Amino acid sequence: MDGNLRTAEELATALRAGEVTSVELTEEAIVRIERDDKAVNAICVRDFDRARAAARGADQARARGEDRPLLGIPVTVKESYDVAGLPTTWGMSRYRDYVPVEDAVQVSRLKAAGAVILGKTNVPLGLQDVQSFNEIHGTTNNPWDHARTPGGSSGGSAAALASGFGALSIGSDIGGSLRTPAHFCGVYAHKPSLGLVASRGMVPPSAPALPVDLDLAVVGPMARSARDLTLLLDVMAGPDPLTLGVAHDLTLPPARHERLGDFRVLVLDEHPLIATGSAVRAGVSRVADALAVGGARVERHSELLPDLAEAAALYMELLFSGSGARLPVEAYEELRTRAAGLSADDLSLVGARLRGVAFSHRDWVEANDRRELHRHRWRRLFTEFDAVVCPITPTPAFPHDHDPDLLGRRIDIDGVTYPYLDQLVWAGLATMPGLPATAIPTGLSPDGLPVGVQLIGPMFEDRTPLRLAERLERTIGGFRAPR
Repeated sequence: MDGNLRTAEELATALRAGEVTSVELTEEAIVRIERDDKAVNAICVRDFDRARAAARGADQARARGEDRPLLGIPVTVKESYDVAGLPTTWGMSRYRDYVPVEDAVQVSRLKAAGAVILGKTNVPLGLQDVQSFNEIHGTTNNPWDHARTPGGSSGGSAAALASGFGALSIGSDIGGSLRTPAHFCGVYAHKPSLGLVASRGMVPPSAPALPVDLDLAVVGPMARSARDLTLLLDVMAGPDPLTLGVAHDLTLPPARHERLGDFRVLVLDEHPLIATGSAVRAGVSRVADALAVGGARVERHSELLPDLAEAAALYMELLFSGSGARLPVEAYEELRTRAAGLSADDLSLVGARLRGVAFSHRDWVEANDRRELHRHRWRRLFTEFDAVVCPITPTPAFPHDHDPDLLGRRIDIDGVTYPYLDQLVWAGLATMPGLPATAIPTGLSPDGLPVGVQLIGPMFEDRTPLRLAERLERTIGGFRAPR
């Protein structure tokens, strides 16, 4: 395999053995970015001078006998993370010149682990799309097909990994923003349990970097192998030292099983509110077959599964209530009027989004109570199963769609169109209750596009879906480079 496409684990082994230096790895990555990123546009902010200095420092540290988890390994960081001295814009033109003076907590942890940061990866405007384009940095293309999106909002990170621009990246996820780009680009990602990974400094530009507890949103790792996800999660996980970290230490429970044949897995490929495309359904089936051949207990139905339609509507309400809280007063009042006019019989996801935008605090508390009931149902389900396998989105990567009317866009699923944002329901299945979910590649569609699935695990048992991902990687194969 091309040296730039090796896993972080392989690079760490080579560095420890003295087979290569960090300076050499960093220069190779820089050459590759300068050669290939014109077509992909994944790295929107380059930091090559400081990367070279960090690589020299890593080699010197290793010569002194130091050994840290990511010492000397080239990585990238999603544009939305604060990196001291580099612009943080979230793709918003009015913040083109905003440069934070302090690293996000996760950037600090990367540096403390010895990583060499090559630069920042592209995002959609305000991180609010399943694509990655904005007026400042332009459009990021899918490395497999430049006419298609790499996903969003961590699309630049996934495209960078698929292209060999660094061995690891960090992103964020509230609407599948780690998992969808991994699925579209054929790489790996892990959405951690809600609250497991500190997010301070992953904030809109000019906002204070405070240690707030986010609802739904998480930050997490992306990689080219399942084992690398675990490596990076171990660096990222843990409470913010300014809050819970004052009193709490993190000890993640071990994976429930080591052997593939010991896992109990529920497999889903149908949703009551949206179709599943044939290519994605085939990807789910490949995983189900591999599990069965490996001796795992595989079920397709369970009475313990929470109601998927109810879960999707609740997710949309909670997701859009956060957006509505930050709207200008005039826009918010207009949407409240529209929501008040909805029929009680309107159970569509479009209606759920509109109701969510107009939520009062009382509405949100009632929705949160319903979420707690869903969490309890998931706890019951995970007494019978160790993981749930299901789609991430209904289709592989779709062609670029820059229609500014996000709510008016449509998504084509095997010739039938649906509202664009309805595709978020599968990602929301894990997001709404705060469960961990690992995205893994399963192969290619008939059109030659990557297809992934997600492995949803029990709350704060992140090592269980990660270990299952490792075992499946051995069975069905893993990352492959774009042609």
